[in-house]
Amino acid sequence: MNFSSSTAPPEGPAWSVSALCRAVSDALQARFNPVTVRGEIRGFARAGSGHCYFTLKDDTGQIRCAMFRRASSALDFEPRDGEEVLISGRIGVYEARGDLQLVVEAMQRAGQGALFEQFLRTKARLQAEGLFEVSRKRLLPAVPRAIGVITSPDAAAWHDVMTSLRRRAPHVSVWLAPALVQGAAAPASLIRAAQRLFALAKDSDASPSLDVILVVRGGGSMEDLWAFNDESLVRCLATSPVPLISGVGHETDFTLTDFVADVRAPTPTAAAELAASDRQGLLDQIQARAEHIERAVHRQFEHAAQGLDILASRVGRPQARLTQNHIRLAQLETRLQTSAGARLQQAKHLLERLTARQVLARNALLMSSQQWVERLSLRLQGADPRKVLERGYAWLTDEEGHAVTRAAALAPGQALTATLADGQVPLQVRSEAG
Repeated sequence: MNFSSSTAPPEGPAWSVSALCRAVSDALQARFNPVTVRGEIRGFARAGSGHCYFTLKDDTGQIRCAMFRRASSALDFEPRDGEEVLISGRIGVYEARGDLQLVVEAMQRAGQGALFEQFLRTKARLQAEGLFEVSRKRLLPAVPRAIGVITSPDAAAWHDVMTSLRRRAPHVSVWLAPALVQGAAAPASLIRAAQRLFALAKDSDASPSLDVILVVRGGGSMEDLWAFNDESLVRCLATSPVPLISGVGHETDFTLTDFVADVRAPTPTAAAELAASDRQGLLDQIQARAEHIERAVHRQFEHAAQGLDILASRVGRPQARLTQNHIRLAQLETRLQTSAGARLQQAKHLLERLTARQVLARNALLMSSQQWVERLSLRLQGADPRKVLERGYAWLTDEEGHAVTRAAALAPGQALTATLADGQVPLQVRSEAG
């Protein structure tokens, strides 16, 4: 059996895949490079190596991009998703996947990028002046009586705010200050609307008093939201006499009103929810606190009633209490008598001991005195001159009664007196002492 193919064999050599990719890449480089492309960044990622990868897209097309470390290190800004940029580079084919790829050699902001640069400069200047300081932020009122809203009455943001407030806090009054929220005339319109609400907030006769102000607008591009980056508007909002909530754009959008406001809300609906607490939630809290107070009052009544019952039981049996008091009094009297008797007996014993000691001391002192007197008497007797005369001695005195103790002091014929134990004898010196 013969087999045959209806397909004619290809003419010329077959391409390998890698060779075909290289050929296409060479053709593109020869035809287009260098190339400048404008588009929006999506999926930007910076690898640990310093290389950057992202997709550049517009409304109907996209192309993969690679920016190697040498080129990315020369950037004077950090690329972000959504930014419109101008890119210079070389177009080719990434052979490993067969993808069309733009190798980026230079990048700069375009369109929104220029606006973003202006946004950053204004933000830095106002921040340096302290307009965005956390210390300036005020707490929102827990239960506002009236809320002011700055927005366009034709915008979806106004509808969203009113829907939320009617559902959550239908009792709160709402004051609308209509303003343009887009375009060249929007900043001045927003400032006039803010000033009207500021005057109302300061009016002491206003009823109800304005407690918080919302600045709201729906989402859009940076150009759409640019009025809320106006420096004059930001400075005006910084003078708000009441707390201010900014709910401009979507959650990923940021404007300078977000930074100057006391609170930033991700959406207009969220701004309304922050401004007024849910009415039903407040009612539930009030009910819970009322029940708590009621239980506390009941506990107090029960405690007081129990104490009253105890007092009544004591008053109802006075005889028992009197009997207890009599017994207690008798016990105290017995203890007092016992204690007094014991103390008296101790004092008596102490007095007896002291008396005995005093008598002994007196006797000892008397005996010692007698012995001392006897010793003195013996000494006096030993010194008595008459005792000496009784032993055969005589005491000689001259005519003047002076004692004669030297023979050499006598003269012949001198009269003397000799005192003996039993009397005196007159004497006369017959010759000089030899």
